[in-house]
Amino acid sequence: MISRRIALFLFSASLAFGSVAIRAETAPDALIKQVSTEVLDSVKADKSIKSGDVQKIIALVDAKVMPHVNFQRMTSSAVGRYWRQATPEQQKRLEDEFKVLLVRTYSGALAQVKDQTVQLKPTRPGADPNEVVVKTEIRGQGEPIQLDYRLEKASGDWKIYDVNVLGVWLVENYRNSFAQEIGANGIDGLINKLAERNKSASSAK
Repeated sequence: MISRRIALFLFSASLAFGSVAIRAETAPDALIKQVSTEVLDSVKADKSIKSGDVQKIIALVDAKVMPHVNFQRMTSSAVGRYWRQATPEQQKRLEDEFKVLLVRTYSGALAQVKDQTVQLKPTRPGADPNEVVVKTEIRGQGEPIQLDYRLEKASGDWKIYDVNVLGVWLVENYRNSFAQEIGANGIDGLINKLAERNKSASSAK
């Protein structure tokens, strides 16, 4: 069965490997299909990525992520009401550490990527023409995995800001744990917690 970690990695990696040539007028479902297919092809073709080379993955995220994701919105939503209390420096550190956390957490799933494919499900327009949920399934051996994306349209570009795996929205899931940490130790406490976790993961490699 395809693991939940693979599905979540495909969300993170789809941001990393997305082609900057994707044009603004590309429909959101077509963008997700194109980027997801490129991700799977890239993972299968690159042994170092498939083996979980975190530094290479992070470098690719740094180079490719911004055209395809509103990472500030993703981070601010995960931090919740405390985001406005954070200084600009704290906000930047939160974004940086959160990005590293996502990439490191799911890089280990790369070795499991084999014959998976991405299938789009019908996309229905919502009340807001600038917000959409693109529903997909990751198919391979075993049961298909639900993987849905929330996108927003800003300045003509569709950008991802959340992902749903098996009924759980990523940002909402992190918001609960982040709120507990901030409530106990403040914003700097959360930053330090994320930094320590990322450092431990790096040392374990």
